[in-house]
Amino acid sequence: MTIQNTPATESRLERGQRALDAIDGQAGQNVIDALADIAPDFATYLFEFPFGDIYSRPGLSLRDREIATIAALAAMGTAQPQLKVHIEAGLNVGLSREEITEILMQMAVYAGFPAALNGLFAAREVFAARPVAEPPE
Repeated sequence: MTIQNTPATESRLERGQRALDAIDGQAGQNVIDALADIAPDFATYLFEFPFGDIYSRPGLSLRDREIATIAALAAMGTAQPQLKVHIEAGLNVGLSREEITEILMQMAVYAGFPAALNGLFAAREVFAARPVAEPPE
């Protein structure tokens, strides 16, 4: 899954809004909505730069970008709300719960056990709030 094939007339803002919707769905929109009364311009920056420019680039799939993002946020150890949004996004772009768990466990090697534990606890919350899809019969 990628966010290429954008219309020539699409602005950075429009491309970013489309990308955020495809990647984060409601979780991303909740972040944007939470900024409305304090920093609406910051919401525009979030649309344009990370999603309109970076996530929309060719070269990596959205799935690969979310692997990198989940790992980076977990390693930071200071971005639990954003980590939860991107764990949800990882599920949205095709990562399995098992893959996300492995990404977070990998962080114990490079970011330490506390970062890995915090990431796993964040994943547990996200997984608990999201029903497991039933396999087709």
